[in-house]
Amino acid sequence: MAMKHYLQFTDLGTDEYAYIFERAALIKKKFKAYEKHHTLADRTLAMIFEKASTRTRVSFEAGMYQLGGSVVHLTTGDSQLGRAEPIDDSAKVISRMVDLVMIRTFGQDKIELFAEHSRVPVINGLTNEFHPCQILADIFTYIEHRGSIAGKTVAWVGDGNNMANTWLQAAELLGFTVHVSTPGGYEVDQAVAGIRSGDSYKVFKNPMDACRGADLVTTDVWTSMGYEAENEARRLAFADWCVDTEMMSAAKADALFMHCLPAHRGEEVEADVIDGPQSVVWDEAENRMHVQKALMEYLLLGKL
Repeated sequence: MAMKHYLQFTDLGTDEYAYIFERAALIKKKFKAYEKHHTLADRTLAMIFEKASTRTRVSFEAGMYQLGGSVVHLTTGDSQLGRAEPIDDSAKVISRMVDLVMIRTFGQDKIELFAEHSRVPVINGLTNEFHPCQILADIFTYIEHRGSIAGKTVAWVGDGNNMANTWLQAAELLGFTVHVSTPGGYEVDQAVAGIRSGDSYKVFKNPMDACRGADLVTTDVWTSMGYEAENEARRLAFADWCVDTEMMSAAKADALFMHCLPAHRGEEVEADVIDGPQSVVWDEAENRMHVQKALMEYLLLGKL
């Protein structure tokens, strides 16, 4: 198989996603049964963090060890990505020593440049523009609980950020619809999202209308990493975009609630929602590890 990177959701096709979701289910089943699954024995993953992380680090590191591989962890201070050494030079060096690279950074341009000069697959652990591994986990979680997401409606309530961009890419590729509701000035930019048309999403000024009839309601923090200076302005702008029990009541009776975490109860979501019976956020968080194991395995070994 020709080398592939996973820098945004559109880097894989529908058949590849079907395989990865199926493989993730098998890998998770074996994990729960304490069965070894060492398909990446003697392989090494380099993790480069310019943005801090809890779930991304634990899920990739634990996942790689569970696949029988090893991990090299680099932070901003360790790697100096694009500072003391040009990004393309770093890519040429690091990719000669490991089998996979995961990068969590700011601009998408950094990870694109690294991948261009890498001899091994590069995975986007999060950038300002996209968060494909999280949406991979979210869709897998939906499939676990409700079956295929094709033809369903996802309500995105909040910031038109990297998560929203990636949801729009996924909807266009996998055949579902996203209802987007953001405050004015925080809309999703179709050009940044990189989608070809607006057929797979609808925009609503009122978040209640976005949630109406939805199969899944999801949100994120109001202020993402790197935008802390806007925190107070965002608190005021997003005041009506807190996912509450009324919004969940407008969705379908069996609708799920998701949040990529960390969450701020009382801001982007009420405690009664995230801790309520429709919430699957803990399954969603765990599933980052299982889908990423399937992804890493696929990027290195292809379909097994």
